[in-house]
Amino acid sequence: MTEATEVRFQHSTSLPEVLTAADCALLVSTYQAGQVAAVGVADEAVTFSFRRFDKAMGMALGRPGLAVAGKDQVWLLRDHSEIAPALPPAGRHDRCWLPRSSWVTGNVANHEIAWGTGPDGAPDLWVVNTRFSCLAGLDERYSFVPRWRPPFISGLAPEDRCHLNGLALRDGSPAFVTVMAASDTAGGWRERRNETGTVLDVASGEAVTTGLAMPHSPRWHDGRLYVLNSGWGRLETVDVSTGDRAVVATFPGYARGLAIHRGLAFVGLSRIRETSTFGGTPLAPYHDRLKCGVGVVELASGTTVATLELTTAVEEIFDVQVVPGARSPSFGDDAESDDVWVLPQPQ
Repeated sequence: MTEATEVRFQHSTSLPEVLTAADCALLVSTYQAGQVAAVGVADEAVTFSFRRFDKAMGMALGRPGLAVAGKDQVWLLRDHSEIAPALPPAGRHDRCWLPRSSWVTGNVANHEIAWGTGPDGAPDLWVVNTRFSCLAGLDERYSFVPRWRPPFISGLAPEDRCHLNGLALRDGSPAFVTVMAASDTAGGWRERRNETGTVLDVASGEAVTTGLAMPHSPRWHDGRLYVLNSGWGRLETVDVSTGDRAVVATFPGYARGLAIHRGLAFVGLSRIRETSTFGGTPLAPYHDRLKCGVGVVELASGTTVATLELTTAVEEIFDVQVVPGARSPSFGDDAESDDVWVLPQPQ
């Protein structure tokens, strides 16, 4: 872990009520600031707890714990909610995750990760390995284990050929991925990235829909496929039989990171910079009006019902995850020290 940047927030007055009514808390990764933030509610006020990770990217919450993809490793944090009420301030928190182990992958540009279900029914972590243009598993003997790659990728190479970045599971198995272009050359996705974004069907390798601007975060929810058309700041649904898309909502930011819970979509938003990645993005002309944070939208109406904004130090976030049934999560304590220990009960 590295020294992190201080991150400050502001939020709509509706956010505490929305989170309480939805019976959930949020996890937000901010790779630029090297933080994962747990966002909850206590005494009708929004609470924050932070944990530092070098370039925090995708997150996956499942039975084994909370996995966080970082710069050159994937961290595993175990659930120690039994100690949460004792953490300062006493009585505020009801969930707690503490780091216990990690897989060292090297700098392979891990993006989204997700807990699936293995052949034996055990939890199985899938990693979007962007640099090698593949979906991978983790094994203590290897840097990573390649499991799937788009059919247009001719071989494994650390060349970020198509910018594979997002993963949607269905029934515990990879179902859809997002790429910025169907390119098989090193960095080839950059050439026309605002019009070549594609959602691929993992089983067939075929395109489900294309023509998106730098898409991210495909999600299969309640029998429907959702995707973020990031460069346009849109949440869209995709008809998997025709490839047609419909806009659910438009946001004042580069949309990346999506969680859906109880009829609400929690969408990560970023401001954009004039770089080799973001230059010429459709949202670029509006850069002075864009927000960085989370927008909460009612799926049925497309109405924004709450917002959370990062106001200092950071312009980009990567992932948003919902913690169902949680009120006010913690990463150990709000002083960001490692002075929290969990020991086995004496015999």
